[in-house]
Amino acid sequence: MVNAASKGSLPLTNEQKLILESSGDIRINAVAGSGKTTTIIEYARTRPPGSSILYLAFNKSVKLDAGARFQRMGFNNIKVETAHSLAYKNIVIPNGFKIKHTGYLIHELVDILRLRTNGEQHSEFVLASHINRFVNYFCNSDALSLRDLDYKNVIQEEKVRAFVKSNYQFIETCAMRFLNMMESQHIDITHDFYLKKYQLSAPRLDYDYILFDEAQDASAAMLDVVLRQQATKVIVGDTHQQIYGWRHAVNSLERAQFPTFQLSNSFRFNQIIADLASQVLRYKSHLMPHEEVLITGSALPGKIVSKAVIARTNLGLLLKAIEYITEKSHIKQIYFEGNINSYTYADEGASLYDVLNLHNGKQNQIRDKLIREMKSLEDLEDYIEKAGDGQLGMMVEIVKKYGNEIPGILRKIKMKHVENSDRNKAQVIFSTVHRCKGMEYDEIEIVNDFINEEKIEKMMRDSAFDKSQIPKIAEEINLLYVAVTRTRCKISIHESLLPKAFPVTEQIKVVKTPKMPDADMMAMFQKDKVNLDELKLHLEKKLSTLDRRREKHKAAYMPWSAELDEMLTEYYCEGQMLHEIAGLMGRSEGAILSRIQKLGLEELYGDKGLLD
Repeated sequence: MVNAASKGSLPLTNEQKLILESSGDIRINAVAGSGKTTTIIEYARTRPPGSSILYLAFNKSVKLDAGARFQRMGFNNIKVETAHSLAYKNIVIPNGFKIKHTGYLIHELVDILRLRTNGEQHSEFVLASHINRFVNYFCNSDALSLRDLDYKNVIQEEKVRAFVKSNYQFIETCAMRFLNMMESQHIDITHDFYLKKYQLSAPRLDYDYILFDEAQDASAAMLDVVLRQQATKVIVGDTHQQIYGWRHAVNSLERAQFPTFQLSNSFRFNQIIADLASQVLRYKSHLMPHEEVLITGSALPGKIVSKAVIARTNLGLLLKAIEYITEKSHIKQIYFEGNINSYTYADEGASLYDVLNLHNGKQNQIRDKLIREMKSLEDLEDYIEKAGDGQLGMMVEIVKKYGNEIPGILRKIKMKHVENSDRNKAQVIFSTVHRCKGMEYDEIEIVNDFINEEKIEKMMRDSAFDKSQIPKIAEEINLLYVAVTRTRCKISIHESLLPKAFPVTEQIKVVKTPKMPDADMMAMFQKDKVNLDELKLHLEKKLSTLDRRREKHKAAYMPWSAELDEMLTEYYCEGQMLHEIAGLMGRSEGAILSRIQKLGLEELYGDKGLLD
């Protein structure tokens, strides 16, 4: 009988005690903040002496953290691995495979497979995109061969599906050739490939217990490996935190037919936040029969130290960041979860800048070979529509909305961004919901780009609604649930995202759609969606009124740097007068005019009338 946790930890709940007293294969469905890690540790501690235990972590960072914790607590019988680390040791090292760590870019596949157009514009790139996705689908599945799968089953967009259907035999043949080239070591292998090869090798893991964490986002390939083992298996996760379906993850908690134990008490937040999380999950009742999820919140609200802004999309996050840097002058230090440079739109020379260069007709400055092959933004959009490349589509959307303001906007954001080591100094942390999964903050603000109940009801009433979309919509609800459960104390949330008739308290701040008389903001929202054109105009006006009264640069005879060129470009695009730019940059008007001409800013961005 287990009565309490280890010395120095909190007493165990009845739910935790039942798990520790269990025997045989089990699955644990744990709500956000319910002490999952503590439960796993105590489960390991209470196994028979001499038991060998494998803890499978979701990723490398979790592996390192868990390994350090187990070591500090004196566990010598627990081996911590990820699925990929196991596969690496058993497949890559013995066979001498070389790894293509970044995966294969679309233009690289075009060259490797010697793809040629079939008459349709840029069809070789579209084909390469689908070949790559088909291979990724197979590598993450539990299928024994590529032909056991139907790639069309994962295509939802009508135009994309039509392209795949008409070229299916060729896509399948090329996908098999791509796999064979990696198998024969003609080309380097991907991480997904060696994990798949590991699964197909039917490995035997000689442990008494296997603890499989974050199982709701596991690949079917790894789940197959785990389920085939003789060890006692403990599948742990939160079925409602599955948010990687687009990456072919499967919910192991649903697939593993083991006795189920619950962890329903959250130590992260109190009952008010718990009730909000439960009611968000109730949105699923519009889609399918839904078992009520009852969450108990037992935490006491504490001091507000950390604040995060959480968005569904990169575009939504960028819009909110712009709002902060233009309207909240007291915010001096910010941080993007994972570092700003890991976001595709923030890396100079990466895709967003390439798309901007395409928009401006500067093909010679485009680094990405695929984008460089496009003659116009319209060409790129045609490719996106046929390939179903949502990430690239998002970047096109940003470029269409902000155009040549992008360099200046990103520079302003970067000026306030702190280094990784100073993350705790940031007044606000910005993150997409995928990046902050597993994190927690004292206070959060949820951006209004998530699905809401009204939209779900509207879709379900539509007679043309495709029911195959239900799993995707359910995952969208999961995204909102994950966002809500990142907080310890307070939430700012748009009124459209709140469940109907949900009581508003001091902990839940409701953000309303802006009203009159603000003429700039009144038309910003149109029913269910943000009018991005109006939002762009509003934020650009805010940007132009920023305080630019910086100290004058003593730089009359200093060389021009890339940073100063970027600053000059920003001022030029904003329409600053020549004498204003000269004053701000501490240089003569002649020097400024000369540099503008050398950079070709007038040709690139048009005549801004600097001398007017």
